[in-house]
Amino acid sequence: MDVVSLQKKVLTLRKRVEWLVAILRLLVVLRKASGFSLRYARLPDSDTKIVLLRAIERSRSVLPLRVVLRVLRLSQSRYHAWKRKKECGFDDPPACPKSSPHQLTRAEVETIRELATSEEYRHVPTGTLAVLAQRLGKVYASPTTWHRLVRFHKWRRPRQRVYPSKPRVGIRATRPNEIWHVDTTLIRLLDGTRVYLHAVIDNFSRRVLAWKMAATFDPSITAKLLLNASNEVDDEKPTLIADGGVENFNGAVDELVETGRLKRLLAMTDISFSNSLIESWWRALKHQWLYLNTLDTISKLEKLVGFYVNEHNKRLPHSAFRGQTPDEMYFGTGDHIPDQLAAAKKCARQSRMDANRATTCPMCEPLAG
Repeated sequence: MDVVSLQKKVLTLRKRVEWLVAILRLLVVLRKASGFSLRYARLPDSDTKIVLLRAIERSRSVLPLRVVLRVLRLSQSRYHAWKRKKECGFDDPPACPKSSPHQLTRAEVETIRELATSEEYRHVPTGTLAVLAQRLGKVYASPTTWHRLVRFHKWRRPRQRVYPSKPRVGIRATRPNEIWHVDTTLIRLLDGTRVYLHAVIDNFSRRVLAWKMAATFDPSITAKLLLNASNEVDDEKPTLIADGGVENFNGAVDELVETGRLKRLLAMTDISFSNSLIESWWRALKHQWLYLNTLDTISKLEKLVGFYVNEHNKRLPHSAFRGQTPDEMYFGTGDHIPDQLAAAKKCARQSRMDANRATTCPMCEPLAG
């Protein structure tokens, strides 16, 4: 081979080496930037480990082992442990029975699978089933181990619901004062004193029509609230949704219903819907406002409830009303709010785009000609 051919071959090999170095540099930088490392990652599949070990062995003909492991961020102890287990045939989870003799045997794991997926024990919760298996003398494993195995192996317990589920969307009105909800909730002060809060809410607008607080449980308060709320309604006969409590079914309420001002329906009995609308408002009132304050006296509690009712009715928009408040929905004064918010959102988006496009940095500025 002449000198010219050798020089061409050297140049070709040099370009190839430069190309490989460039690719390797990109891979190393990508690995550092992404934070990928085998130091804290697990490779449970034995086939994956075998492929990686073969790649390491091929690389050792060119690079030292410590360099290869440094690039992979693989410790030497873990590498040698993989080589020792290469002939074992066991995957990583669970670990090798010889190195971890305290783990469950294959027979025990199979017994847990049979019990967890059995139709006979579908009514037994997983934690209880773990203890029941111990009582039956089949498997002695903690409930935590049972839950871990069920999650890891993705065992599906035969607990598919056959009975029809409850409706996800509750009863909905088409206009104000068509459907009302009434309920009573209990609030405890710091000293343990019980305070009873009664309220009436309109279904269509979510507006709190009337509310009353009392230190004792008085069933007649519900009738007074309903009477006050119905006096403000002209030519309307709202349907009242209530539960079976004594505060909703008593002589005073019965007398008001008999006058024809209201039509009363018992939730989950006369209709298939629950009284969840006002119950969700109780939850919001307590957890988003009352429990953030010190409830030490009834007078303070009454002020806090009054503040939240005023905020709820007049100031806080409801997500179901496209930005309108309950008062605006009830009185019909907020029809322009959704279009106004949509237009303002569109203008804000355009202003945001203009501001971002006008922002420049030294890399964005054109070079001086």
